[in-house]
Amino acid sequence: QVQLVESGGGLVQAGDSLRLSCVASGRSFMGFRMGWFRQAPGAEREYLASITWTGASIDYVESVKGRFTISRDNAKNTVTVPLQMSTLRPEDTAVYFCAATGRSLSPDPAHWDFWGQGTQVTVSS
Repeated sequence: QVQLVESGGGLVQAGDSLRLSCVASGRSFMGFRMGWFRQAPGAEREYLASITWTGASIDYVESVKGRFTISRDNAKNTVTVPLQMSTLRPEDTAVYFCAATGRSLSPDPAHWDFWGQGTQVTVSS
């Protein structure tokens, strides 16, 4: 059974940092791109960042470049994908989701094969 489990969300103040983590298990994710999305209330799910299996290719949406850093650790049976977030802003408030795709990079959530349940991040002003 494939599982992607996010953790690390919480309530922080503007300007603070927060580190999210995603642990993926239940199948081989070799060759899979891992990514992070977020969804604010009433908004569509928004692509943030992704990283390829080897880590050779990393992509960020413009709004988080320089503030968010994605990485991955490929263990034997699991993949861990941290998202380090800094200089957080109130507009970063959302539920953050981890995802995996065996296809090429796309910001369209429909192109991503597996999803976690999400972790809430709230940034107060």
